[in-house]
Amino acid sequence: MSERAERYAGDGDAEMDLDDAVEGWIVMVTNVHEEATEDDVLDLFLEYGKVKDLHLNLDRRTGYVKGYALLQYETQNEAHKAIEACKAGLMLLEQPLSADYAFVQPPRGAAPHARRRVERARSRSPMRS
Repeated sequence: MSERAERYAGDGDAEMDLDDAVEGWIVMVTNVHEEATEDDVLDLFLEYGKVKDLHLNLDRRTGYVKGYALLQYETQNEAHKAIEACKAGLMLLEQPLSADYAFVQPPRGAAPHARRRVERARSRSPMRS
């Protein structure tokens, strides 16, 4: 069976084609104008490479953009160009954009868990005196 033909059986009858898995470089763009559309963002970032996927999250209550977009590029070079363009002052609807990789490696020697769980004493119920 070829690698592309393999399937992963999830819950019950649900199947996911392995080609649907994220492969590429995900860039998180922040400070996206609330009235921006997917086409606005896509047209702006196609200049830096082929955008494989774009996710522009909308607020359910207002219907406006929440302020960020996730773009998937095939190569690191394309993603890096888009990030550098944002650092150089790329604008969308007269608003400066910021960008960075969505998934980054932690620095070497960093603690495995940045957040430490704080244990606290539990109070007893008034009924259990």
